Amino acid sequence: MPDELDLFSFFPTPEKRVAELRDQIRHHDELYYTRAQPEISDADYDKLFRELEDLEKKHPALADPNSPTQRVGSKPLDGFSQIQHPVLMLSIDDVFELKDSDTPEAELIAFYKRLQKNLGRENISVTLEPKIDGVAVSLFYENGSLKYAATRGDGTTGDDVTQNVRTIRNIPLTLKEGKYLQYSIPNIQSTIPTVLEIRGEIFMPNSAFAAMNEERDEAGLPTFANPRNATAGTIKQLDPKIVATRPLAFLAHGLGAYDGEPLDSETDFHHLLESFSIPRNQPVRIAHNLDELLAGVRFFNHHRHEIDHATDGVVVKVLDRAEREQLGFTSRAPRWAAAYKFLPEQQETILRGISIQVGRTGVLTPVAELAPVLISGSTVSRATLHNQDEITKKGIYIGAKVLVEKAGEIIPAIVKVIDPDPACPPFSLYDFVAGKCPSCQAPITQEDGFVAWRCTNFECPAQAVTAISHFSARKALDIDGLGETVAEALVRHGHAKSPLDLFSLTEEILANLNLGTEESPRRFGEKNAAKIIAALEAARSKPLNKWLFAMGIRNLGESSAKELSRLHLHFTEIPSSPILEELHKDTRADAKKKNPLLAPYAITAEIGPTVAESILTFFQSEAGKKTMLRFAELGLNPRSENHAPIPAEAPQLPLTGKTFVITGTLSQDRDHFKALIEKNGGKVSGSVSKNTHYLLAGEAAGSKLDKAKQLGVTVLDEDAFGTLL
Repeated sequence: MPDELDLFSFFPTPEKRVAELRDQIRHHDELYYTRAQPEISDADYDKLFRELEDLEKKHPALADPNSPTQRVGSKPLDGFSQIQHPVLMLSIDDVFELKDSDTPEAELIAFYKRLQKNLGRENISVTLEPKIDGVAVSLFYENGSLKYAATRGDGTTGDDVTQNVRTIRNIPLTLKEGKYLQYSIPNIQSTIPTVLEIRGEIFMPNSAFAAMNEERDEAGLPTFANPRNATAGTIKQLDPKIVATRPLAFLAHGLGAYDGEPLDSETDFHHLLESFSIPRNQPVRIAHNLDELLAGVRFFNHHRHEIDHATDGVVVKVLDRAEREQLGFTSRAPRWAAAYKFLPEQQETILRGISIQVGRTGVLTPVAELAPVLISGSTVSRATLHNQDEITKKGIYIGAKVLVEKAGEIIPAIVKVIDPDPACPPFSLYDFVAGKCPSCQAPITQEDGFVAWRCTNFECPAQAVTAISHFSARKALDIDGLGETVAEALVRHGHAKSPLDLFSLTEEILANLNLGTEESPRRFGEKNAAKIIAALEAARSKPLNKWLFAMGIRNLGESSAKELSRLHLHFTEIPSSPILEELHKDTRADAKKKNPLLAPYAITAEIGPTVAESILTFFQSEAGKKTMLRFAELGLNPRSENHAPIPAEAPQLPLTGKTFVITGTLSQDRDHFKALIEKNGGKVSGSVSKNTHYLLAGEAAGSKLDKAKQLGVTVLDEDAFGTLL
């Protein structure tokens, strides 16, 4: 008699359904994020995803760190642990395109000739691929499952960024045997290697970066300077949920530890990546001799702006892996590879005019108005001229033919005047504006020792947008959602002329605020309006130092605002402060110690005669007096949270008397480490000097690290800093 029909066999177990859903979602992720060939709608994808989420919540035993649901990010991390690379993660030596040379590729030719000499033949096959300007990372797969992801670090150990990397959609979390094999290659099977360590770059595509910045700007959030900085800051976030919202992508370009079928060449490695749908750097060209190599780098130089990520050169690698073994490594880089760096692209154009911008602190900045010219893939029609000294030094005048480049492939700058006309004197900013601010017609001044011309009218309309943006910034009063776009709209529509006008806004005014144009209106909305009103109400109780910094008084930074709030209990004490009066009068370097009226206060270096003069000058001006009246009308009198004018004898803290400089990308933002240093008795400076005791350096540390080494300053990574504490 046949077995009875098992009705439950038609219904998959939770384990089986979870496995099916994960396979389906991974398949659709690969089609969408890697191949750009989706098969289902977003709604259908979301339905699969929600079903998987629900099953995993109901059955916690089925949890898997490589489940597609982990793409949305898990709970925040306390900090990054360290991972030792199984194979050294070395950098690649740079060779540079030479400027004003008959043979601009001379350094690349010399590299190729070293290959010829060491391998003993003329024609060496090499690959060429774009150099990705991202964050180097290692993906370690064990038996087809992503075990961890780590940054390069010092090449030996890096930060464990696995939680963050799991959120990047085009990185496969598991490898499927032969599922996406597109090639029929005799020596490469689709069998999953026991160990597969992939090296590559995490980056933000240019188009996605631009869209993200536009969204942040519309939401009133600060925008990022460039894709590289945005990527580095994102990958070191301690909250993976934040990382999941950023448009990060990954491209593979190298192999670390490996236990699998033999790979004889770079082409075999590329096929291996393709077989497991690991996205790889493209396009790749192969050159079999020196002439083809030179033609290849010229091809990439011409077409580099067609690639949707930042690239400033070409990576050249020997094709044959046995020959790589023969060539070997130096202590820091392989001898079989080089990164050929292009010169910044330059173009000639005409300087049609010069406009003057007025910044938040009243500084007048000249801007070159250029005949539009295509540079580094975009049309450039403006370039900053910085200040009068820069103009005079370069002999810049309206009508000149100038050479323009994008410094760092981002910021347009005038390099020089071509064939200058001796009859044309350099442009004079003062004469051009007739000695008056172009926005409010108030007189402009140039202080002794400074190159900038400045408008001193605190109520200058041109300064309103930047003053409101600064007032609302996170380091100031943290008016969440009130960024430059919102500030500009408020000023444009006459709702605010100065930061204190924000406290007169209503929820209705903000909700109906048009961020767009009359032709294309964009309403701010009730939800955003309510958020700003709540933030403004919360700002009323912010401490005195935050308010002082928010006001944007010249020379009054975060540290000096904090010291000022230590010396004064309430805001209303500051305009007539006897301490500031004494500091202003007594300009001796050791006045704080020798002046009997100042000595008890133990005033730190953050406040001296210059800061005291700026503060007193502001409050004695008409604008300052109006500000005090406005504070009174609003019922505002911010109170100090660190008031201790005559400090008690404090115990010796571990960093007392030590000066730090912070640079590079660390696990948390600069403010976190600054607060930690100050809490333990140290101080933080913005530049490295002979008086610096320590440089706290993270990834991508640049000129400050070089200067610290030159001066013999002790360099600390985060682990060494923790030990010091």
